Amino acid sequence: MTIFAENKQLVAPGELLAEGSYFPGENTYREGNKIYASRIGLAELVANKLIVVPLKGCYIPRVDDFVIGRVVDIAMSGWIVGISAPYPALLPLSETSASRGMAARKDLTKIFNVGDLLMAEVIAFDRTRDPLLTIRGRGLGKVSSGRVVHISPAKIPRLIGRKGSMISMLKKMTGCEIIVGQNGTVLVSGGQPKNEQTAMAAMLMIEREAHTRGLTDRVSEMMNRELK
Repeated sequence: MTIFAENKQLVAPGELLAEGSYFPGENTYREGNKIYASRIGLAELVANKLIVVPLKGCYIPRVDDFVIGRVVDIAMSGWIVGISAPYPALLPLSETSASRGMAARKDLTKIFNVGDLLMAEVIAFDRTRDPLLTIRGRGLGKVSSGRVVHISPAKIPRLIGRKGSMISMLKKMTGCEIIVGQNGTVLVSGGQPKNEQTAMAAMLMIEREAHTRGLTDRVSEMMNRELK
């Protein structure tokens, strides 16, 4: 078993990552007993699986993903929600706690209107249909307060960090509640205005410098300076 790419190393499509009994993960593929990168990004070894975290890319929905999206239109039986994906998502009336008898368009606007921000979960998606959302779950529904930050969905794993280390540091140092959507939309709330601004600045810094070494220390130093 041999690893040819260092952790967080920038790799290109077709580059050899490892040889032996490793498992190919996201954005990698196997040929024989060798694993290669299928797109440009940062190589990572997670347990016994090799993945490549892309530097850029739009959000591709997956079932069970938690997303934060904005209502962009109202259909006959639900809401069209923008989730930073190539496909518009549908939140059916049946996937809310509202009365199922409120099927008319004018009634739907009394529940959610264009521009409302929602926390939702992807319950169905494939290449033959648009993503289907639900807000029937704990903590899901309309967002009533907070600041919104948009970062590249490809950088979400770096924002969260290994075992949640990076996002935990941001929460602890700023005292803010930070809710991360897997579609790249992040909600920051609950802190002093300066703390919220610092948390947002830190996230944008992580997005810009996700491919560099020593990022955790630099983010910590920046927040310490801003919060003094």
